[in-house]
Amino acid sequence: MEKVTLGRTGLEVTKNGFGALPIQRISKDEAVYLLQKAFYHGINYFDTARWYTDSEEKLGAAFAHIRERLIISTKTGADNAADFRKDLETSLTNLQTDYIDIYQFHNPAVCPKPGDGSGLYEAMVEAKEQGKIRHIGITNHRIAVAKEAIESGLYETLQFPFCYLASEPDLEIVQSCKDHDMGFIAMKALSGGLITDAALAYAYLAQEQFGHVAPIWGVQRENELDEFLSFQETPPVLTPERNAQIAKDKEQLAGDFCRGCGYCMPCPAGIEINNCARMSLLLRRAPQDGYLSEEWQQKMAKIDECLHCGKCMSKCPYGLHTPDLLKKNYEDYKTFIRK
Repeated sequence: MEKVTLGRTGLEVTKNGFGALPIQRISKDEAVYLLQKAFYHGINYFDTARWYTDSEEKLGAAFAHIRERLIISTKTGADNAADFRKDLETSLTNLQTDYIDIYQFHNPAVCPKPGDGSGLYEAMVEAKEQGKIRHIGITNHRIAVAKEAIESGLYETLQFPFCYLASEPDLEIVQSCKDHDMGFIAMKALSGGLITDAALAYAYLAQEQFGHVAPIWGVQRENELDEFLSFQETPPVLTPERNAQIAKDKEQLAGDFCRGCGYCMPCPAGIEINNCARMSLLLRRAPQDGYLSEEWQQKMAKIDECLHCGKCMSKCPYGLHTPDLLKKNYEDYKTFIRK
């Protein structure tokens, strides 16, 4: 099975990493089954976060008895040292372990550094000295913060959105991590569900120039896991047809579109922004029936209740004008309902 070395951490992880955000949506028994099946079929890297409700607890239930045989990363969204320490102890308890392989700051608006007044980086170093964490990482969706983290030399890994829709600045981030011997963990490799061909997504990231890239795939269902496991036996490769599809998708998804990251949430008006703001794309790139249901019609109708408070825009890591996107998507959605 292909392995990726995460920069100067020296950690060797499988090219198929298990993204454990989606398992918060399934039962504990189902999650433990999926996690253990992934491990016993070769996957050795599992990524979670404190913000993913009970995801950490499910990993703990699945792996407490074989902890030393796999690599776990989790994240804290704390903005001060006291909350950092509290998050860390909670994660250790949930994961039923006394150490975390990679502990990551979870999409901070600024790059934590020593002496910045937050005490966050100092708390991270303290935890590493205590043996509670082994490597220091950061996740982000912002180009500027990612660049700062790389150039600071303070971080051993960066988790960043990366897929075949990547822009030139995204590609520069990937190369810069390699140049700085920093582990690069690719999240959103399916662009939040907008990429519907997993084999194509895998083939793109399997190219030689991305040999240092470790993708994590969000898994919720057994058939999804089986598909990614099959790539280990028969890795998909880029063909002229697949390259043509990449070019078509890039053209369709160029410019401003919602990636579905959810950092704009919750909405004071109760709008499910991370899906409603990209409904036009979902209708054209996934089976439509589910999104045209009565339930989804009610969710989309809430867009009319937008308060135009600007909170979503202030939290969007991509700088999108979210209210405008919501309005455009709702107008388009109505045309599908009338058909």
